[in-house]
Amino acid sequence: MKTMKISLLSLLFAASVGMAIAKKHPAPPPAPPPPPAARTIYLVRHGNYAPDPTADAKLGPGLSPLGVAQAHLVGARLAGLPAHFDALYVSPLQRAKDTAAIIAGDFPGRSFTVVDDLAECTPPTRRAEIMKDEKPDELAACAAAIDRDFARFFVPAAGSEHSDLIVAHGNVIRYLVTRALGVDTTSWLGMSIGHASITKIRIEANGAMQVIAVGDVGHIPANLQTGSSGNGDKNLDIPALPQSP
Repeated sequence: MKTMKISLLSLLFAASVGMAIAKKHPAPPPAPPPPPAARTIYLVRHGNYAPDPTADAKLGPGLSPLGVAQAHLVGARLAGLPAHFDALYVSPLQRAKDTAAIIAGDFPGRSFTVVDDLAECTPPTRRAEIMKDEKPDELAACAAAIDRDFARFFVPAAGSEHSDLIVAHGNVIRYLVTRALGVDTTSWLGMSIGHASITKIRIEANGAMQVIAVGDVGHIPANLQTGSSGNGDKNLDIPALPQSP
C-alpha cells in the first residue's frame, strides 16, 4: 500500500511539473493558411471520334485517326505554352482518355487523374427540341455533376499561382463557361467548340473569373478542324495509290 501511495504521488508530481513546463513554454500557434492566389484552367475538348458499335457501352469509342492527329497537335501547343501545369485531369470516357494519353507524351513523367464528374452528359438547355428527348432526372444529374466540377476546380489557388489542365467534353466545357461568366447556364448551347480546342479561364485570388479563350483551334489546320458548327465531316483515310504504269 505504501509503495502504491509513493507511485501515485510520483505520477501527480510528474503531471504537475509537465503542466508547469507547458505553461512556461506554450505550444506555438498554428500557422496561418496560405493566402489565396490566381488559378488558370485550360479545358481541352477530346479529339475526333467515330461511332463504334463494338465499343464499351459505358466508355464509348476511342479516337479516330483524325482525332489522334488533333490530339498530337493540341499536345504540342500546350507543351509550347509558358505555363507549368500543376495538375492534370481527364474524363473517364475513352475518347478523352485517349486524348490525354497522347497529350501526356509531351509531358514526360506526368499522368492524368480521372474524374468521373467530367464525363460527357447533357445539362438542361433552353432549346426545346433538345429538351423533349431528354429525361428530367438525367438532365438534373448532369448539371449536378458539372456543378461539382465547378466547385472543385474553379476556386483560387492557395499560396502561389496554379494552372490546371482538364481534358473533357463539349457539353461539360460549355456549361462550365456559362458558370464562369455568371450567365444563365441553359444558354450553353449558344456556343460551339471544336475537337482538341483549348478554352482558358482565369480565377483571380479574390474569386473573380475571366474567360480568356473559348474553343481556340489555332493549332489545328483548317482542313483538320472538326466538331464545331460549320465544320464538315473529315477523315485521314489514305486513298489507294494509282497503279504503276
